[in-house]
Amino acid sequence: MSTRTKKIFLFLTIVVPFLAYCVIYYRPMLRNAPFRSTDFESIVFKWGMGNQLENSYNSATGEYVYVDAKDSVVHTNVKLRKNDMLYLHGKANEIGFWNFPEVIANKGTDLNTSKVLRYVIRFNYKTKSKEVTYLTDYTEIPKLQGLAEQMKSLVAQSINDAEERYGNKK
Repeated sequence: MSTRTKKIFLFLTIVVPFLAYCVIYYRPMLRNAPFRSTDFESIVFKWGMGNQLENSYNSATGEYVYVDAKDSVVHTNVKLRKNDMLYLHGKANEIGFWNFPEVIANKGTDLNTSKVLRYVIRFNYKTKSKEVTYLTDYTEIPKLQGLAEQMKSLVAQSINDAEERYGNKK
């Protein structure tokens, strides 16, 4: 058997079956992924102290309501571009947002009476949505705290960038 024949034989007996296995095994998982970018519709982002989430943004309507430094409520309309939405979806996927628990709070924290700053992030898709409530005093799992903080910062930064881009900043 020549060297070339050995390489072809090795390729056909090891590499081809492995590639076939990967395609057969992973294709249904990717096709039925629960949060696909093609089904992505909108983001809802709310934050505030305790149960009073007076600041909010909804990308479907563009409605952005927040309390400024002078304690006055500002209503504006800010639309995220398709690129911004895909960027946020990709970052959420990269960070593992889909695996976050619904509530990121210390054990024993009563959500109804807690006066801590909290953020609610909801990604809406055609058939389902993923919502996470993050309390800023969370300290139990530092890695989860860092990832939740990073996701919150990414969404807030995208909204602020879009607001500045369209000249709505007051």
